[in-house]
Amino acid sequence: MIKHTKTLKVRIRDKHRPLLNSMTRSVNFVWNFVNELSQRSIKEHGVFLSAYDVQKYTNGAGKDLGLHSQTVQRIAAEYVTRRKQFNKARLNWRKTGGVRRSLGWIPVNTAAAQWKNGQVYHNGHYFNVWDSYGLGQYRFRSASFNEDARGRWYFNVVVDVQAEIPAGQDRIGIDLGLTDTATCSDGTKLEAGCFYRDLEEKLAVAQRAKNKTQVKTIHAKIANRRKDTLHKFSRTLVNRCGEIYVGNVSSLKLVKTKMAKSVLDAGWGQLKTMLDYKCAHAGIVFKEVNEAYTTQTCSSCGSLPESRPKGIAGLGIREWTCSACGVTHSDRDVNAAKNILAVGHGRLVVGIPLL
Repeated sequence: MIKHTKTLKVRIRDKHRPLLNSMTRSVNFVWNFVNELSQRSIKEHGVFLSAYDVQKYTNGAGKDLGLHSQTVQRIAAEYVTRRKQFNKARLNWRKTGGVRRSLGWIPVNTAAAQWKNGQVYHNGHYFNVWDSYGLGQYRFRSASFNEDARGRWYFNVVVDVQAEIPAGQDRIGIDLGLTDTATCSDGTKLEAGCFYRDLEEKLAVAQRAKNKTQVKTIHAKIANRRKDTLHKFSRTLVNRCGEIYVGNVSSLKLVKTKMAKSVLDAGWGQLKTMLDYKCAHAGIVFKEVNEAYTTQTCSSCGSLPESRPKGIAGLGIREWTCSACGVTHSDRDVNAAKNILAVGHGRLVVGIPLL
């Protein structure tokens, strides 16, 4: 058994929406105050205020604004963190109303929220949630209330969990693609096009009708469908594998091409993120390796034969025979996944240059 932290997300019942909206207006007010204060300090005195410096300007504000005092402290700390991250003297203002309003966010410090009487208790208020995790068994650490684009509120809390190390010993290489989102070296596949394509027409109708509520609902359904499928696929791999290697294909580069829609629908980045943290929690190996020439190299003999699929014209070739050793690769993606697995092991395939 190993111990690690995990963030649990539960939905808050809609009856608490007015209270949470009121609290987020106060959060926005504090953020904007700190933003202006920091900008003036830098401009007039050349001093970058720390979270500790800001605290003396916000003492007592929580009571007047209906916020927990530690929430006000968390806002200041988050502001300073983001200011350093983006290296700016002033960050964007948080907008309470209008088309471009900021989504609701209420940070909660460790021990500022508790589980009482089957509800989340914070700042003198009880919040009913759909408890799908059994929150009563956990001690809450840092947390936050967050709003999504449809106006639904969620409680996200960090907890300590005990996890068993999977007994799986398989070694898998994964080739990411568009025909199939992921192809494993053992032939396992995750089919592409199952998230967005069948709802594309329905989404277009809602967009032409300017039905914003329906558009948001369809986008949420697509995102939830993608997340659910990728979670199940990644969990299956983590449970049965001891080592997982994936190609370093860049979705950020491909979204600038004509394949952007398919690339974004595939969710490569999301899948790699899931595998990364799930492998870290399970204590197994996960690496992103250079996939250059893995499609063209024969996984049997390791050569770059003349018969290999080349360039853009070769993208449509799904089956090919190696002219060097005579082995037929019935699925070019499986062949690439096997080469990715070999690169991950450090046994560089002949013909694949070390970059």
